[in-house]
Amino acid sequence: MRKINKPLAAIVIAAAAMGLTACATQPTAAPAANVSVDNKSFNTIQVQSTEKVKVVPDMAEVNYSVSTQAADPKAAQETNTQDVNKVIDFLKKAGVDEKSIQTSNYGLNPIYDYNAGQKITGYEMRTGIIVSDLPMDKLGTLVASSIEAGINNIDHIAYMSSKYDESYQEALKKAVSASKVKADAIAAASGVTLGTITNVVELSTYNENRYESVEGAAFGAQADAKSIAVEPGQLDVEAQVTVTYGIK
Repeated sequence: MRKINKPLAAIVIAAAAMGLTACATQPTAAPAANVSVDNKSFNTIQVQSTEKVKVVPDMAEVNYSVSTQAADPKAAQETNTQDVNKVIDFLKKAGVDEKSIQTSNYGLNPIYDYNAGQKITGYEMRTGIIVSDLPMDKLGTLVASSIEAGINNIDHIAYMSSKYDESYQEALKKAVSASKVKADAIAAASGVTLGTITNVVELSTYNENRYESVEGAAFGAQADAKSIAVEPGQLDVEAQVTVTYGIK
């Protein structure tokens, strides 16, 4: 058997030990991460569209008010009540349904004489009267006659349409159709193909916009006329949507 020189054997063993140590301290490589990115939520085109449909008003709502002045609060209140009752009786006799008459906005305020050091010289009582569902063809005559009956303020007149709901549905359909035209243009410019609708959100709050109004001050100059000219024009029924399309 061949003999190994002890010093040489020691070096070999030491070298082997160093190799083992180096292997033990060598950092272990981390396994490759399996990363997956979900881009499905980004594969969409979202557009907003607004469309209008014009409709001719066939109904009106009138906001009247009766103002009464007197030397003291009690007298102002009593006189105002009598005047309001006269107006309500007139409206009923004119063919207005009792359900269409509503009193509101009661107010009692002192009248000041600022030239006399802000002295109270009397009191004013004001009661609002809302008359709704008035046929458009009777509006002019009724407003003029109401002034003769004791109405001394016309705050505003609101024009409405009994076909508002169906007009709004038509505006909605147009808005959705218009959204596709926009989305098609965006898809073509982006080099993708437009897919189907994935989501539709109605943005309109049409219940708050069922009418257009005009200030009553415009009717003051014709207070003595038997009929006031009423030109309601057309209402804009607007619908707004946000539509999301998938893309291919």
